[in-house]
Amino acid sequence: MPPDTNTAIMPTGLTPDLLRPDLLRLNASPAGKEEAIREAAQLLIAAGCIDPAYAASMLRREAVANTFLGHGVAIPHGMVEDRGMVRRSGIAVLQVPGGVAWNPGQTAHLVVAIAAQSDAHIAVLRRLTRLMQDEARLTGLFTVTDPAALSAALSEDAPVTAPTTPGGDLAERFDWVVDYPTGLHARPATAWVETARASAARIQVRHGDLVADAKALVALLQLGLRAGDSVVVSAEGDDAVAALARMKATITRLTAREKADAAAAAQKVRAPARGWTPPNPLPAVPGIAASPGLAIGPVHVLPRAVVSVPDEPVPLIEGGDRLHEALSRTRQTLKALADDTARRLGPSEAAIFTAQAEILNDTDLVTLACQLMVEGHGVAWSWHRAVERTAAGLAALDNPVLAARAADLRDVGQRVLARIDPALRTGGAPDLPDTPCILIAEDLSPSDTAALDMARVIGLATAQGGPTSHTAILARTLGLPAMVAGGAALMELANGTPAILDGQTGRLHLSPAEADTADARAWIVREEARKAEEEARRGLPARTRDGHEVEIGANVNRPDQVAVALSQGAESVGLMRTEFLFLERGDAPGEDEQYETYRGMLTALEGRPLIVRALDIGGDKQVPHLQLPHEENPFLGVRGARLLLRRPDLLETQLRALYRAAKDGGALSIMFPMITALGEVQALRAACERVRAELDAPAVPLGIMVEVPAAAIQADVLARHVDFFSIGTNDLTQYALAIDRQHPELAAEADSLHPAVLRLIRLTVEGAERHGRWVGVCGGIAGDPFGAALLTGLGVRELSMTPRDIPAVKDRLRGSDLSALKESAQRALECETADAVRALDGGEA
Repeated sequence: MPPDTNTAIMPTGLTPDLLRPDLLRLNASPAGKEEAIREAAQLLIAAGCIDPAYAASMLRREAVANTFLGHGVAIPHGMVEDRGMVRRSGIAVLQVPGGVAWNPGQTAHLVVAIAAQSDAHIAVLRRLTRLMQDEARLTGLFTVTDPAALSAALSEDAPVTAPTTPGGDLAERFDWVVDYPTGLHARPATAWVETARASAARIQVRHGDLVADAKALVALLQLGLRAGDSVVVSAEGDDAVAALARMKATITRLTAREKADAAAAAQKVRAPARGWTPPNPLPAVPGIAASPGLAIGPVHVLPRAVVSVPDEPVPLIEGGDRLHEALSRTRQTLKALADDTARRLGPSEAAIFTAQAEILNDTDLVTLACQLMVEGHGVAWSWHRAVERTAAGLAALDNPVLAARAADLRDVGQRVLARIDPALRTGGAPDLPDTPCILIAEDLSPSDTAALDMARVIGLATAQGGPTSHTAILARTLGLPAMVAGGAALMELANGTPAILDGQTGRLHLSPAEADTADARAWIVREEARKAEEEARRGLPARTRDGHEVEIGANVNRPDQVAVALSQGAESVGLMRTEFLFLERGDAPGEDEQYETYRGMLTALEGRPLIVRALDIGGDKQVPHLQLPHEENPFLGVRGARLLLRRPDLLETQLRALYRAAKDGGALSIMFPMITALGEVQALRAACERVRAELDAPAVPLGIMVEVPAAAIQADVLARHVDFFSIGTNDLTQYALAIDRQHPELAAEADSLHPAVLRLIRLTVEGAERHGRWVGVCGGIAGDPFGAALLTGLGVRELSMTPRDIPAVKDRLRGSDLSALKESAQRALECETADAVRALDGGEA
């Protein structure tokens, strides 16, 4: 051990061994992240802090956690189970002036490797997180040449005052005046962040004296940008010019959509309210109309959930592990929720949860939680305090649209908190009376609104909120009469008070007499008759003027979604996604649970066709409890049928549940995803036949998804072995054009109307027709009226889509002639670009 003369540079009494000069290395230039970790680990090994094997543990940690703390600082450390390899606590600091890429868009200049037996290292980490508030000094440490200065900076314990004024703009810049009518809110800001994070360059947005990291969603929202505000977007570093060009393209591209959304919202406001007028004056609680409709019933007041989060400190690394796990699982939950919401309600509503997921990637929010943790607070307490501080900042903005996002932040924060400690779980399904009620709440999160039991909640009134809140948007989509901003008077109502909620006028009428209730019910009957006329058109078949009929199905996930699909005009379920049985849970569903779900779907359809897609896990859908190996490129890896054939336990359980359901009756078909080769089809058919024979179940049609170009090209071969094809145009486009459909920069170019994709669809139809098989489409363009018209012209016989898209598609096909559709499809096949194909859309065919 070196002599104790090193204690001279320890001004606050830290132990001499913790941050010794031989644990500091200046001006390092590792070739990459792995080399940087090994180099830092070697310092700890040489100082006798860790066993040599602990270096491998530190590398394993990187595969399961992000150790980038932010602002150019990374804190690699080993796995919890390997703590026994730590001989004594120590901190090794590797200074990398040129930076080393840690993760995409993250560059580390200080690599602070931790070997912790106790909490002695917290003092250094506390100082490190405080330095993050003094960016100028922290940046200076990246190039300092005096090791004593670096050691002192990490040893001093005096508080740091954050600079009150920002630095200047970065090297490359452009000016922009906000022309989004409602300013920069969560959904466009999410697109900004995704574009910024696709680049390694540093990108910032300045409004006056306020500066935000373009890769941090909350920081962008805290700028409080309104229409007419001037901003400077600037960048520096590798790829700065190109990164700035991409940012400008994203920012300006969103203008048209934001203006269209604002115009649609304004039109709804200008539309005359067809509300109910009581025949006699009634006491009422006024609010703001949020979702049209009339609800009659007793009120049920939901007490405000008070979250008391105890401060229970744990070792820092353990706390970091728990926070990382909670963030990861919450991202997966929100991804599943967004996907489910997109199918049930539409992409705009799904964007609510995509924006919430982006909050979890906010560096400043996570860093604040880490700062509180390294100061000695518990992980749950630190996360809750970080969320509340940030939400309070948003709520204080003089902008109601942005202030409403505080509810989203608290919503997603509560999800993470419940993952950290299940005992802190609040919200979810409220305790409701057996009879349908008008739910009264101080406020309701988007998650809770989306999960409401529509059989027991007939109306919604909140004391807080606004008509642009995500809760109000979801209520309108769900068809739930709602009012917001009713004030404290709502929360003072007694449970069971009879009421009539008018979502058109935003009033809750109290204690109506029998005559009032009868008049309101008559109003509802008149409204239902009007809606029935509209729905009658939806119920008509999609039959062209010259007699060609196309089956129209719906994409749904659960039995309770069937009623909505049928009300929109669905004639079948063309795609039931069974992966949602596996998401948002800690274990795989058993055979009985799956059987009940499939049986419930067939019962809800009352004899109408049901196509169930076998488990499609992989790609963008990962399920931790299945313990699948990590893949560098999951879209080209073990997913869909490839996984099922490698996991007989999953395949066998699902097939048994499906054939048991088929045995009970109903028009069930099964299709398998991600088929590439004939051998896969033959193996899956053999498994189906074996299970069917064991259960003495009836044979059911077996089909495959056409998502890979190879399947489209060999459709004539595969058609001899399957009963039908269903084309997943989203994945087929992705694979045909070699564009990840989630790529923030390229996703817009993944156009399913690209002539190459249309030609693959035509190949599939031709191959199927040789053997008398039919072809359906369950991808995105099936729900686009023009896309549906082209697909029909190409020979597709069944279209399945999001329920809300059905009426428009049916209307388009009923107003068309098949001969004209075929001519239009042929012209599309001859086009050279997707834009040229879209230019063929004249609104009718």
